[in-house]
Amino acid sequence: MELILERAGARHPAARAASAPALCALSLHVRSGEQLAVIGPSGAGKTTLLQLIAAALPPTEGRVLLDGQDPWRLPRRALQRLRGQLLLAPQTPPLPPRQRVVTAVLAGRLPAQSLWASLRSLVYPDDIPAAFEALERFDLGDKLFERVDRLAGGERQRVGLARAFVAPARLWLIDEPLASLDPTRAAQAMAALTAGARERGATLVTTLHQVDAALANFPRIVGLRDGALAFDLATAQVTPERLARLYAQRDDAPVADDPGLDPEPRDRPAPVAVNCR
Repeated sequence: MELILERAGARHPAARAASAPALCALSLHVRSGEQLAVIGPSGAGKTTLLQLIAAALPPTEGRVLLDGQDPWRLPRRALQRLRGQLLLAPQTPPLPPRQRVVTAVLAGRLPAQSLWASLRSLVYPDDIPAAFEALERFDLGDKLFERVDRLAGGERQRVGLARAFVAPARLWLIDEPLASLDPTRAAQAMAALTAGARERGATLVTTLHQVDAALANFPRIVGLRDGALAFDLATAQVTPERLARLYAQRDDAPVADDPGLDPEPRDRPAPVAVNCR
């Protein structure tokens, strides 16, 4: 699925009217099947960006296009069908504690299922082998019939990620997938996600606090700061100097990329010198 943001902005639904937007004037073009990581300090707008792309949050300015369609201009049923092609995996997956792991994994298919099929699957899981195969990607095949509340935090997070492998989604939006994982499990999860997206031809957008993991696993890195685009570069161009500026603690640190460094790729929009806050 192709993704285009045209000077898009977003505000948290519960934010006060006078507060700064979470995202502003953000332009981005992600081709179908591409993989990229979004990095930046806490509060930069990374999670809001995923919610905006997932049509879970309407833009306050500009627009978001998914395969050329503006989700917020579609009829309700067409919007539901489009959302069925998206997978948004939050940092803390919403897993009912008394649910079996097999049911939690197969819930990744719910957006594309009828009401009857989804209710039946809660009682009689309809594709146990697919759930097992998805869990095996994360070394969790032996947890297939465990209850969710008996899993460790990192195991629950990996169950949430396993949903991607049964979902009919063409766009994977993964929020901080390594937050609860040790280094070995984190490397395994990153390898599973990137390989799985390639196998399915899915577009993969992941937010990460672990900069080393982003640089090691993704060919393209997007840096966000204060709700604006700081840079959009091939991984080889993300220098220590750029990272230092992105994570600088000074409130008045500039957001726009340094023109004295390597030039931006010509086929991507140049960062806009905007500070939302």
